[in-house]
Amino acid sequence: MPFIKTNDNTDIYYKDWGTGQPIVFHHGWPLSSDDWDAQMLFFLQHGYRVIAHDRRGHGRSTQTATGHEMDTYAADVAALTTALDLKDAIHIGHSTGGGEVARYVARHGKGRVAKAVLVSSVPPIMVKSEKNPGGLPIEVFDGFRAQLAANRAEFYRQVPLPFYGFNRPGVKTLEGVVGNWWRQGMIGAAHAQYECIKAFSETDFSDDLAAIDVPTLVLHGDDDQIVPYQDAGVLSAKILKNAKLKIYPGYPHGMLTVHADVLNPDLLEFIRS
Repeated sequence: MPFIKTNDNTDIYYKDWGTGQPIVFHHGWPLSSDDWDAQMLFFLQHGYRVIAHDRRGHGRSTQTATGHEMDTYAADVAALTTALDLKDAIHIGHSTGGGEVARYVARHGKGRVAKAVLVSSVPPIMVKSEKNPGGLPIEVFDGFRAQLAANRAEFYRQVPLPFYGFNRPGVKTLEGVVGNWWRQGMIGAAHAQYECIKAFSETDFSDDLAAIDVPTLVLHGDDDQIVPYQDAGVLSAKILKNAKLKIYPGYPHGMLTVHADVLNPDLLEFIRS
């Protein structure tokens, strides 16, 4: 399996398929590069080089004790893009991966990034505060940590239901999708995933967003039960210099999986524009 080694000796697993303009995919918590199957197959078939990595502590990458914060996540991406000599790349991030994209593009991407896409993403900041009154209370994230520590395997059976909107009336639960979410989560390290909750919920990406000058597409579903769209996608688009915002009525957090037939062509249109 292909890996690159970071400065702190962490092995980052990645997939690299095809040729052409590179598209780099950044996965959400607590998943892995496998969450991008529908997009990697689609864009490979449309002539792009598709790349996705497992964040440190997730998937097949090293289960490190340290580095589970956004500065290190972005530095790991920089190590990957440097090792693969990626230029004119499009970076697409989902959820936590959207935060990773924002920090990477702002701090490391100059001269290497053509466009960015934030899908159901956590920026500008998730947790509620005086500066962010529309955010989620810290108790929500404390609850995530408590459930993960008490019984991660059971917790990861429950999260996919709101994640994909399977808890909504009339929506059929796709057991394979739930099982694949659980599989990806359980491969990673409990410690890394526990620490990542703080990284995705409490990191303020406002300065990162303001520093990004490449065209950026912001996509969010208005029935996102994980990252509410008004305090995320809508606010991010207002901070970005060159943003295009699209809200999908009724779509859930995991819309890239359950509505790939809609999202993939929209992504392709933006990339080609």
